[in-house]
Amino acid sequence: MENNKQENSKNFAFGKRNYIIMTIGLIILATGYILLSGGGSKDPNYFNEALFNARRLVVAPLLIITGLIVEVFAIMTRNK
Repeated sequence: MENNKQENSKNFAFGKRNYIIMTIGLIILATGYILLSGGGSKDPNYFNEALFNARRLVVAPLLIITGLIVEVFAIMTRNK
């Protein structure tokens, strides 16, 4: 009976591989959010066109979606 308790306490929901994949996903997400930031103007009478560049409209959202997909994959992957 005691051996079963010890075996159950050692079985974690995620393994080392899951945590590595989660870390990669978090790095991708953080990169996407960093690329999404900025582009504002301190002067309300001046419009900054950098708000609508390809980095903020294409690259950053794709990185964020990729990071979320990687996170879901990391959660759904089983231990070996």
